[in-house]
Amino acid sequence: MPRKRKLLAQLSALQSNSSFPPLDALVNLNATSDGDSAPKSSKYFAVEKKNSSQLEADFFNQPCISLAKSFLGQILVRKLPDGRELWGRIVETEAYLGGEDEASHSKGGKQTQRNAAMFMKPGTLYVYQIYGIYFCVNVSSQGEGAAVLLRSLEPLQGLDAMRELRSASRKGPTKPLKDWQLCNGPSKLCQALGIDKAFDQRDLTQDAAIWMVPGRDLPGEQDVVATTRIGIGNTGEWAQKPLRFYLRGNKFVSVVDKKMEREMAAMGQISCS
Repeated sequence: MPRKRKLLAQLSALQSNSSFPPLDALVNLNATSDGDSAPKSSKYFAVEKKNSSQLEADFFNQPCISLAKSFLGQILVRKLPDGRELWGRIVETEAYLGGEDEASHSKGGKQTQRNAAMFMKPGTLYVYQIYGIYFCVNVSSQGEGAAVLLRSLEPLQGLDAMRELRSASRKGPTKPLKDWQLCNGPSKLCQALGIDKAFDQRDLTQDAAIWMVPGRDLPGEQDVVATTRIGIGNTGEWAQKPLRFYLRGNKFVSVVDKKMEREMAAMGQISCS
């Protein structure tokens, strides 16, 4: 029987079955007539091998402020060398626009060895060190030298491992950290997930040790508070721009702006809680 007629006959047999055919049955349909089981390139029988839920390049390829808001509610996944996976829901971000943004490491469009990742394709990690000890992780966006700082996570999976990693970075005997203390700040986040300078310039869409997946029940505009960034020093008007975004009412946020929340409630943008 010619290969085309044989495929049609097999399809008809599958369609007559009351239950949906298993994936391997569809793959077998695409085997060559001489018994070669290598799948062909037909779009009808292509099998997606990579994690289909992973956020891909198109998601990251958006303007910085838009990306900072879009990150809220998404899930950051870190796979440790021993195979354990740490999951956290992003609940707080800051946008750094590059160029004229006086608080950005790429202000004036200046590119250096340190900030090179900010000029790379959207979805590239920019990891830098502060105080010579702690790390912060950012993700590049559209725009020359623009990136989003990941400020806080709501831990979802691997909390024991997060505690181990946080404890290893703390000096002397300490009390066990509570869940809300694990990732409520950019440096704490990096400690809890074991993110250091080795992650600088990695691609979130390709890396096997760190990636993002879509969150469930993503927030609406009424759930997002836009306020000023933290710890940016004397940067003139840029210190007052509302470029920090967080989920209202989430206890894992590092710093809550009650004044801004009251103003939003007065304007009818959010309900009083």
